[in-house]
Amino acid sequence: MLMVKRKTAKKIRKAHRYLGLFLGIQFLMWTISGIYFSWTDIDEIHGDHFRKENPVTMTFNNLVSPASISNPKEIASLELREIGAKPYYWINESYLIDAQTGVVKNEITREEAVYIAGTQMLPSLKVNSIERIEEAGSHHEYREKPLPAYVISYDTPENIKAYVSIRDGAFQTVRFRDWRWFDFLWMTHTMDYQGRDDFNTLLLRIFSLMGLITVISGFTLFYISSSTISKKIKKKK
Repeated sequence: MLMVKRKTAKKIRKAHRYLGLFLGIQFLMWTISGIYFSWTDIDEIHGDHFRKENPVTMTFNNLVSPASISNPKEIASLELREIGAKPYYWINESYLIDAQTGVVKNEITREEAVYIAGTQMLPSLKVNSIERIEEAGSHHEYREKPLPAYVISYDTPENIKAYVSIRDGAFQTVRFRDWRWFDFLWMTHTMDYQGRDDFNTLLLRIFSLMGLITVISGFTLFYISSSTISKKIKKKK
């Protein structure tokens, strides 16, 4: 009986050691990312502290009636937007029309993109460069958002970038150093190395089950190896 117990303990100890070695890096990443998430303010991660608290909203008059505009389709949705201090209708979530002349606007200019970003970002931030992007991969910080877009980079240590979509002239998002760290750690936490937000990946399920097995094997190893527990069992017998 003692020999069987020793053999069992040896097998469990070996399995526990190798499982711990295999899972150790992922356990470390889960711990580091968990600590980072608990010590960060999600509003700051979103870059809210780089944006104006109450952006000024302009008012306009002498606007043409949407019903008078020649449209190939019926109007299903309409939104009034300010682009370069001028009013535009964003119609059917597909095209812009000058709200004072009725002329279609195919896309915004670089100067207009800087103006739009300026209405949202703090005035103390200085523009360093602006570039146009036509595509963004699954790992890009601007993934799953409207394209093409202008990227307005600011001259700051945090490497701040603001994104404005070109077709509709809408301010999209802010990205900076801390957000990029958060995004990387979130990826390692969810183990979704494509879209970041899928908690049902096969890889995560496998590592979760293996982690559970590792913990159970540790408890089992403690139970069968403990001299105190062994003595108590002998006394009962």
